[in-house]
Amino acid sequence: MFHSESFTRRLATASPAVFIAVAGIFSFVAYGCIYAFRKPFTAGVYADLELWGVQFKIVLVTAQVAGYALSKFIGIRVISGMPPQRRVTYLLGLVGIAGLSLLGFAVTPFPYNAAWMFVNGIPLGMAWGLIFSYLEGRRVTEALAAILCVNFIISSGFVKTTGKWLLISQRVSEFWMPFVVALLFLPALLVCIWVLEHLPAPSESDQSQRTPRNKMTAEECRKLFLRYAPGLLLLVATYLVLTIVRDVRDNFAVEIWDELGFKGQASILTIAEIPIAIFSLLAVGAMMFVKDNFRALWLNHALAVLGGVLLFGGTFLYQQGFISPVIWMVSSGFGLFLPYILFNGVLFDRLMASFRERGNVGFLMYVADSIGYLGSVAVLLWRNFGAGEMSWLNFYIKLCYTGAAFCIGLMFLSWFYFYKKRMH
Repeated sequence: MFHSESFTRRLATASPAVFIAVAGIFSFVAYGCIYAFRKPFTAGVYADLELWGVQFKIVLVTAQVAGYALSKFIGIRVISGMPPQRRVTYLLGLVGIAGLSLLGFAVTPFPYNAAWMFVNGIPLGMAWGLIFSYLEGRRVTEALAAILCVNFIISSGFVKTTGKWLLISQRVSEFWMPFVVALLFLPALLVCIWVLEHLPAPSESDQSQRTPRNKMTAEECRKLFLRYAPGLLLLVATYLVLTIVRDVRDNFAVEIWDELGFKGQASILTIAEIPIAIFSLLAVGAMMFVKDNFRALWLNHALAVLGGVLLFGGTFLYQQGFISPVIWMVSSGFGLFLPYILFNGVLFDRLMASFRERGNVGFLMYVADSIGYLGSVAVLLWRNFGAGEMSWLNFYIKLCYTGAAFCIGLMFLSWFYFYKKRMH
């Protein structure tokens, strides 16, 4: 007979490779299934539908991102103050609300069903912090985070491919498709949540190297931010830019690929993301071999700058006709997702460890996330009302140049600040 206590005990005494495999795979699948509750609606185009003169898909994306942004502000307190024993209850509750919102989207008449996308974004915005909290503060956090963060690249494309398959091959309507996709992934999600809940807590050696990770009070959060405010503001500004570029690429990937000449080829949404995922996994995962936390923090900054260079350079080469559209989407995607993945736990984990700060990564992640998604909403509204004639492809190209320049400049300033802080 299988016992959960035995599972936890065996995993606690297993080799690091075994632990990485189990924790990495199940956290990866868990958050991939979360994407099935969040991203499949973007596989639709909702052609000829408008609300108040705005394309209906932009309305849906903006509504969900607005809910997501609100969720991040809520998560600053909820996630940072979450005791471990309550994680599973919150996670299941958030998934349940997200699923019911997709059902509401399917059965509510147009255009009133757009409101359900706002509801959908609120619970899902806190799911990432809850799942990452199972992995943070360990000597192998980089490897686990790298595996988990591949979801940003693979899962979004995979659920959109699934959604396209339902639309084209199974004749499911654009309004019912998101709920059907969520139902397909729900059983796997429940299994993965059970496994994560029974992972062993960080060991004494984990806590010695990375510092213990505890829930934080509002006053502790405030003092932590003020201690490093200039550097944290630079990091938040960088993440704001990366989130805007990433959201446009992710939410309007169908339109961008159509303009590049791949209309109707649903598989390209997943295939083109696979090499990006592999390169990102190798680059971020290798950071676990860097034992010195401050050196790792420096390398995090260096990799983020490299990402900005790739994003800018790949876009320039594509516009000059030196590389194909597929090579450009892969190179620009790697340049974008490399720093984006670092910001989703790895960089902040090393920052906390470098300065021997207690608490947890959730607070810093959700401060950055809340500002990032608020900026994403603003840019989507500007795109519709201020640059409505610009194609999504040209809009994405301009964002690549702008985002790369800001990423490079801000990360240089951030490193200078933390270096000086360390020396003093």
